[in-house]
Amino acid sequence: MKGLLDLDALKQAADDESIDTVLVCLVDMQGRILGKRFHVSNFLESAHEETHCCDYLLATDLEMSTIDGYAASSWVKGYGDYIMKPDLSTLRVLPWLEATALVLCDVIDHHTHQPVPHSPRQVLKQQLARLEALGFSAKMATELEFFIFRESLEHHRNTQYMDLEPLSAYNEDYHIFQTTKEEPIMRRLRNSLYGAGIPVENSKGEAESGQEELNIKYSDALDCADHHTIAKHATKEIAWQAGHSATFLPKWHTDKVGSASHIHLSLWKDGNNIFHDENGRFGMSAIMEQFVAGMIAYVPEYTMLLAPYINSYKRFKKGTFAPTKTAWSVDNRTSGFRLCGEGTKAVRIECRIPGSDVNPYLAQAAIIAAGIKGMEDKLLLSDPASGDLYNDDTVGDIPNTLRAAIELFSNSSMLRAAMGDDVINHYQRCAEWEQECFDDVVTQWEVARGFEQA
Repeated sequence: MKGLLDLDALKQAADDESIDTVLVCLVDMQGRILGKRFHVSNFLESAHEETHCCDYLLATDLEMSTIDGYAASSWVKGYGDYIMKPDLSTLRVLPWLEATALVLCDVIDHHTHQPVPHSPRQVLKQQLARLEALGFSAKMATELEFFIFRESLEHHRNTQYMDLEPLSAYNEDYHIFQTTKEEPIMRRLRNSLYGAGIPVENSKGEAESGQEELNIKYSDALDCADHHTIAKHATKEIAWQAGHSATFLPKWHTDKVGSASHIHLSLWKDGNNIFHDENGRFGMSAIMEQFVAGMIAYVPEYTMLLAPYINSYKRFKKGTFAPTKTAWSVDNRTSGFRLCGEGTKAVRIECRIPGSDVNPYLAQAAIIAAGIKGMEDKLLLSDPASGDLYNDDTVGDIPNTLRAAIELFSNSSMLRAAMGDDVINHYQRCAEWEQECFDDVVTQWEVARGFEQA
């Protein structure tokens, strides 16, 4: 038994006892999978229709703390229920967990029976509906970069994340011998995801010790986000099962290269890539130029959804392949946006700004919203930048702190028009809390720097 399931196939798997557990899950604001484990008999009896969860699951931080300041969920409102409505098109076997299947849910308001607007899957669905009204669909792919460490998560927690040791010892970019040392994890990850119906293409070493990249086939945008989320979850679980650990923290060490999650995008209609025009500049259609112009024009306003944490901004450093500028270029990895497939039917745009900690639903939604605005306003795409963009002062900068990104995000009329005030205010509060938590902490760097010398 492998891949995607329907209810008939699940019933058969239950009868032959190859599946006894179903994970019924939502995706939270941080892009994590949260939910319940059902015995397969109860899932088939009733939970395939719906189950319930506390509404605080879409109003917490990484540590699951309950936070003041949310309009949708609070102590004042009593922390009521949401309905978790399984999207049965996502029902699949999880080969790395014994006799287990998983289904992702849409989140429904218990009282209005309408989708919860700030649920990450709904945020993306809203923008895809806007695209569909224009006659288009989006195909996307994300690249997942992460680090594998020698010791377990429990070991790191007990040693306060000091003296972290990557599983391999030196830059392993495309390095076959070096990545062979990580193959017990990576081979199982590739095969398990493929067995879960996720179209894995490949994995490769990335440009740092212990750093891997996983690539999943280009697909419809919602599928892409679902694949990303499940793959990230699987990476952590499979590494943990092997006695090691994997992290998607974008910047785990000052002197090490960070981890990204580049997003590739094109628009389609009637089975054709409408970003392609053989007579256009670099093979780009007028629609593509307008869409990309929107992505670039508004990226300072939606950077917060590409880089949601304090640590996210530590990655944006010169000479690290992480961008610092908003400009686009033709196949140039120093830019924020890179044109790929130049002059071919596979022409697409790559956004290189998101880090490995990104929530793919929110990032993809923001990119689409900006692109739609570019098409609506028929924005003109500038000439591509070239050379070393890190030192090009003629092009715009990516916000370099979460604090700056929050201000731009909260004041974005484009995002408020596209997503609604309630959604923007909700995620603004999420980011503000992250900043407030960091501002309250005395770091080891401050103590070491000033204990004697200050």
